[in-house]
This record gives sequence, C-alpha cells and structure tokens, in this order.
Amino acid sequence: MPEGHSIHRIARHFDEVFVNQQLNLSSPQGRFTDGAKLLDGHRAVASEAYGKHWFLYFDNELVLNVHLGMYGAWTFGGSQHSSIGAPRKIGEQEDHRDAAVELTEPRPTTRVRIIGDHSWADLVGASVCRTLTMAETQDVIENIGPDPLREDADPQRFYDVAAKTRRRIGAILMDQKTIGGIGNIYRAEGLFRLDLHPHTPSNKLPKDVHEAIWADQVHLLHIGVETGRIITTEPEHRPGVALVDAFPEHANYVYQRQGQQCLVCGQNAIIVEELEARKLYWCTACQKS
Repeated sequence: MPEGHSIHRIARHFDEVFVNQQLNLSSPQGRFTDGAKLLDGHRAVASEAYGKHWFLYFDNELVLNVHLGMYGAWTFGGSQHSSIGAPRKIGEQEDHRDAAVELTEPRPTTRVRIIGDHSWADLVGASVCRTLTMAETQDVIENIGPDPLREDADPQRFYDVAAKTRRRIGAILMDQKTIGGIGNIYRAEGLFRLDLHPHTPSNKLPKDVHEAIWADQVHLLHIGVETGRIITTEPEHRPGVALVDAFPEHANYVYQRQGQQCLVCGQNAIIVEELEARKLYWCTACQKS
C-alpha cells in the first residue's frame, strides 16, 4: 500500500499540472460514471493530501477523493508545457482536449480519466474513488490523525492518544485515526531507529519518546517526498552510498530483511511476525526497550 509520502507527491503533481484548469473527467470502467459527471468540465482549484487520502477541489464546491488502498495507482501522460498541440486553423471548431493532449487508449480497468490542458491522468485499482461535498470532505479529514507531512498538523492529537492507550506502539502507528500516512515500512523503520520494542504498550512510553517518534516520522516522510523512495538508513550504515543512490539492500534497516544481518548490531536477529493482521519487521537484539 502506498504510504503518505507517495500521496503527497501525487497531490503536488496535480497542483503543478492540473490545478487552475477546466478538467474533463470520465470513467472508462463505468464504476465512477455518476461521480465523474458531477466534476466534468469544472475547474480544479486545489489539490492536497491528508494521510493516505488525496483530495482535488473544484469550483462547484465538490471534491474528488481518492484512497489508493493496496492496489491503486495513477498513470500520467501528456505534458504540462504549453507548446504541445498542433495549431488550429481560423474558424476550426475548438477541442482543447485533442489540441493540447495526445491521449492513449485507457485501460478497461480505468476508474477515472482526468484530462487537463496539456496532461492526463488515469486511476486504476483504488479502494476509494468518490465525489464528495465540502462538508463530507471535512468529515473524512477530521477522522484522519495528524499528518507529519502537513505544516498545519497538530502532533498533540497523536501524543494524547499515545499517552492513554494500552495498545502496542507497533499497532497504533498503523492506525490512521491516530497518525496519518504511516504504513508498514515507516512503522517498522521508525521503531528500529529509536530502538523501540514494537510490543511495548504505548502508554508505558514517556512523552519525550512519543515526541521523538513524531519528529523522526516528519524527517523520514520528507525524505520520501523529495526522493520518491523510502530511505531510512543513516550514512554510516550505508558507507559510500549517497541518499539518492540507496538501493533496496541499503535503503532500510529491518523491512523485508528478516533472517539477514542487522546493519547496526551485526546479529542475525531480524524477524517478521504478524501484528493486527499486518507483517511486523524488527530486530530482537536492537529493539529491547
């Protein structure tokens, strides 16, 4: 499942390429036909991400809301440059879509196709693709925990829940109502980086540890936004390998490294187990506290 940094990258792409344009929306698959009709022909005015939810706001005060889930993905085409498109003869019927964007045939599974002045976007496989009112959008946002990538995030909301719940820290970090945008990789890697035992009840950890968790997730997620990849290792644990060149074998500490030698303690102590129906990776030698 895409984690929060990917959704913020999608939001940024739409903001740069589609916002402030009149967009054409359709549903080649047919499952989103009614929702697409409500937005088709309207101007996109803003694009933003909250946790793993993405929202595209339109000038008719309706909102496209997408959650990619496990299998969702966007495909982008065309160009944001105004030089694309052949010039039209005077008096020729205007068709901004065909003049500006060279389109490919959508896949039969395309839930929604969005066409702007110079680019297009196709969505497949999403768990959520719907048109919401502004009030409905606010309801969705209010049920998402604070997002470490948002400047307006209130981490106190996370601290308050973390201080009260007996649930294990490894579980609440995956609870999108507690903290938004963290997935399996950031959960495992963040706990390892702070030497935290994933089964520790959250309310047994002092506030400064909760604050350290938040600060580290802010740091890691911003790296993800800028690089487009989840890279959690420090330079000393990938000697000679720059951040931008960190391949999977030296990008992470514990995620999918079960049975391998730990990059920090050197022991073959990394395991994988199940916690609340999700795989949990951790080093039983390093994460004792």
